[in-house]
Amino acid sequence: MISEPPSLLASSLPSRQSTGIEPFVDRYAREFSFYGSGKLALRDGLAGLVDAGPDREQNVLVPAYLPDAVVEPLRELELEPRYYAVEPTLAPDFVDLERRLDDDTLAVMSVNYFGFPQPGLDELMAIVDDYGCYHIDDNAHAPLSVDRDTLLGTRGDLGITSLWKLLPIPNGAILYRTADAVIDRYEPSPLAGVHDAFDGRDYQYILKSVAQETLDAVPGVKHSFERLLAGRRRSPTVPTPRRRYEAWKTPMSKLSAFVAGDIDPVAIRRTRRANFRTWVQLLDGHEGVDPVFTTLPEGICPQAVPVRTDNPHAFITELERCGVGDLHTWPRLSPAVRGESEYATATRLSHELVTLPVHQHIDTTAIEAVGESLRWP
Repeated sequence: MISEPPSLLASSLPSRQSTGIEPFVDRYAREFSFYGSGKLALRDGLAGLVDAGPDREQNVLVPAYLPDAVVEPLRELELEPRYYAVEPTLAPDFVDLERRLDDDTLAVMSVNYFGFPQPGLDELMAIVDDYGCYHIDDNAHAPLSVDRDTLLGTRGDLGITSLWKLLPIPNGAILYRTADAVIDRYEPSPLAGVHDAFDGRDYQYILKSVAQETLDAVPGVKHSFERLLAGRRRSPTVPTPRRRYEAWKTPMSKLSAFVAGDIDPVAIRRTRRANFRTWVQLLDGHEGVDPVFTTLPEGICPQAVPVRTDNPHAFITELERCGVGDLHTWPRLSPAVRGESEYATATRLSHELVTLPVHQHIDTTAIEAVGESLRWP
């Protein structure tokens, strides 16, 4: 079933063709450092660039179509986050972006959504150059995506990527430093780097992974267990963006570094690309559901298959019936964006866009089996 989680222990066993994440990144990035999360990496990357004074409040422009907690490191640095509108294509609304730029703009963020290059990136970079501010290349979704011999995340003055969104690991991210000013003024915080030893979080993650495998492996056990707990559960409450940000304040775990150091980037990218193509082919001809990307440029390692539909709840329910798990709309928008008329496109996308899994532990035949049983619309 597509919903079954990958085996952490199996995925960390040595591979004959394994090269590891660090040698892969080293081929493309000028300077980089490991972190527990992309938000911490962003905080450290920007910290040395802040030029705040008693009469000055700097700002950073970020797209409105963005998870709510991404701006928390900006707030910690006492930088004002300013949201700019986006187009249905996920490109920036450049009129709106330029309207929000001023002399106190420290940086502008672009986002490589779902592992694909930011639409309109060349124009965004030209605007950033004209205003003399920094460019943040947010590549949280796809550490292995390479576009025209450039690793996504390294096109800005600084950039970030999230390893835990690619691999079955507790945490892990990378900060890229490209511009001289960013390199010269970078001072890593105590949260930079990798833990010296395995700790409680690593063991907890392993135990959780083993428990999940046990529930999935024994027929009926998972369902019975969920029924047993159903009456005891309360409606889950989502922590505030700040609390979620604080919870990630830890260096990259030893377990994460161990697993990331033994991967085969080429094989992972190949499998994810095959799964992406299978989903797109499967959905062709199904009305009311449209993949955001129908082509897959060379070198791109997709994070998911984002599709737009007018009835996301029904679509998710049907896919779950077919055995597909880990389905949701994306993302959870900031309250400053959600429902505001100037950000109508971002709000609409967050309601309509569903992400379909392509991770490397899914067998392509499992996706093909979904196509045989899918009844949509």
